[in-house]
Amino acid sequence: MKKAKDLSRAERFEIGILLGKAYSFRAIAKVLGRSPNTISYEIKENSVRGRYDPKRAHEKTRLRKRMRRLAWSKLEEYPALKRFVIEKLKAHWNPDEIAGYMKTHPRRCPGYVSKTAIYTWLRTARGERYCTHLYSKRKRVKKRKPKTKRAVIPNRVDIARRNRGADNRTRFGHWEDDTIVGRKGTSGGLKSAVERKTRLVLARKVETMRPEEHVKTEQTMFRGVTTLSVTRDNGIENRYHERLDVPSFFCRPYAPWQKGSVENANKMIRRYFPKGTDFRTVTQRDLDHAVSIINAKPRRILGFRSALACARKAGIIRRDNLRVS
Repeated sequence: MKKAKDLSRAERFEIGILLGKAYSFRAIAKVLGRSPNTISYEIKENSVRGRYDPKRAHEKTRLRKRMRRLAWSKLEEYPALKRFVIEKLKAHWNPDEIAGYMKTHPRRCPGYVSKTAIYTWLRTARGERYCTHLYSKRKRVKKRKPKTKRAVIPNRVDIARRNRGADNRTRFGHWEDDTIVGRKGTSGGLKSAVERKTRLVLARKVETMRPEEHVKTEQTMFRGVTTLSVTRDNGIENRYHERLDVPSFFCRPYAPWQKGSVENANKMIRRYFPKGTDFRTVTQRDLDHAVSIINAKPRRILGFRSALACARKAGIIRRDNLRVS
């Protein structure tokens, strides 16, 4: 049998006719091929002053459905709450982080609204303009064909041999690193890294993809932080990994999900430097500013604490002048 919400306009008019002929609810249900409960609910909910009018019943149902679709209207009903959400969206917090912060810090917020309600509001005409502040544009990503040739990494150690403290994130100081390339035809890019337990993000500019420059950049980037291991991909820029004097573990070819933390960090960095950026026009100061915003954000995976606060508490930052704040 169909559900009550599927009653059509014609069926409602037939219900009105059969009620006029003194048919019982069960008899009407049998004629329409419906459940008696559906007929009972329809007449109870859509009658006006004890009288069932098919036309008005259909209008009431349509209005009720529309009101259900407007469940996000809490943001429109409370201007202070709406202003708070917009302010945090402009600060590049995502709806999950906003909702989590409101739930864990109720005294600092004008109210509470769930992440689902925020996303639903953003999909309406009233909230659509603020979608530009989200990290993801929700566009379908084209699958790229894997490169046919990979550079040979000397003394490559597979990720399967990585120690347990790095795998289960029980120890601080285990990092993932990656490279963000610039606009096609340019040689500049970024070297990014994420501490697996605290999600602290580091990033520095590189002028080329040469292995010599990348290992020197890593030596500078990891100076001042606890570094027990680094998980990498199989790119040519990691050829001189042994010069870092830190154990390196390599993902399987074409398996970027094995270093998912740094891939997620790259997505956040791309919010400030989208694909096609010419990194020759980007300064290290610009990059530091973007990274500081990311490290200061409350993260759900950290109990809505910031990565910077967790890293400082864990003591993995050993220099006050480290560029993470």
